[in-house]
Amino acid sequence: MSVAIAAAHPLVKYREEFPVFRHSIYLNSCSLGALSCRARRRVNEYLDQWENCGASAWYDIWLVALEELRERYGRLIGAETPSAEISLHPSVSAALGAVAESLDYGRRRKVVTTSLDFPTVPYQWMAKAGEGIEVEVVPSPDATRVPLELLSQAVDGRTAILATSHVFFTSGAIQDVAAVAAICRRAGALLLVDGYQAAGQIPVDVRQLGVDFYCGGGLKWLMGGSGIAFLYANPERTRALCPSVTGWFSHAEPFRFDPQVLMRRTDARRFEGGTPSIAAVYSQLGGLEILEELGVEAIRRVTRELAEDLIATAREAGISPRVAPTPEERSAIVMLPSADPERDVRRLAAAKVIADARPGHVRLSPFFYNVPDDHRTALECLTRA
Repeated sequence: MSVAIAAAHPLVKYREEFPVFRHSIYLNSCSLGALSCRARRRVNEYLDQWENCGASAWYDIWLVALEELRERYGRLIGAETPSAEISLHPSVSAALGAVAESLDYGRRRKVVTTSLDFPTVPYQWMAKAGEGIEVEVVPSPDATRVPLELLSQAVDGRTAILATSHVFFTSGAIQDVAAVAAICRRAGALLLVDGYQAAGQIPVDVRQLGVDFYCGGGLKWLMGGSGIAFLYANPERTRALCPSVTGWFSHAEPFRFDPQVLMRRTDARRFEGGTPSIAAVYSQLGGLEILEELGVEAIRRVTRELAEDLIATAREAGISPRVAPTPEERSAIVMLPSADPERDVRRLAAAKVIADARPGHVRLSPFFYNVPDDHRTALECLTRA
């Protein structure tokens, strides 16, 4: 490790845990977290168990790993009793589907989302248009944030649920979830928060935020890869809900294998479906080990400094990033305007810089394993072009 990198920030010592930096600069954590040596070792551990134990590993090893993952997810987001408040899913889409199929739309037929949310959020309810469900997509005047007053106008006595993001994938802006929760409570509506772009890069406490549902997963800042996600369900507000889509893992005694009686769990696991991907579970446990060692507060300090340096350096180079107006509202997702983002991402890739394209923008997302020279190299490549 060079002296310059070692002095960059206190968490950079973990950079060696991520082999991608041996050959490339990785600035795409908001799309896919970099693979760690630890996650690879945990997946190899699972493969050894599969080889040596076969299906018997379920009872003594893999069920224990599932419970460990629920506990760790719960601790990460401040759940009071993680084993009872966290359910596991193959994706956030699956988690959203379980929620959407648990609501009673008899008197409240409206669902509110925003124009900045990831499309899978509104899609869950747009697919129910034939059932009389009305989806109101609240616009963003600046394509960066959604004013609270617009949400307050949209959420009313006809609203079943507001489903929105903690951090907008389109701009990196951090939404004031506690204020959004207050709007929902006044109208008697539920609040579901998509925390995929938040959990792992900013501190999350679901009790302080006052949410009813909070979901996220391993793909991005939790460094667990694809195939594993979680859903937090507030027991005070959701215990009466039962989804009409289900699976054997939602049964109170799944290993009874009773096809005649559906006896649902009374906790959040009633939202679960079928057999989880154990390889993804093990990969996620490896990623969470690193996050727990570092602490999300420390990660937030470092990534905020990196993001602010990226924004300032871009502006000095004549680029105007589309970001929230204050550092407190900004996450480590930085949108750089581009006339042809796919072309610019290919140009970056040719220079061994891994980034991503979104409509009209190149998207960079520094994380704790990055250093300032990473995004400066990316900006030099873009401005040379």
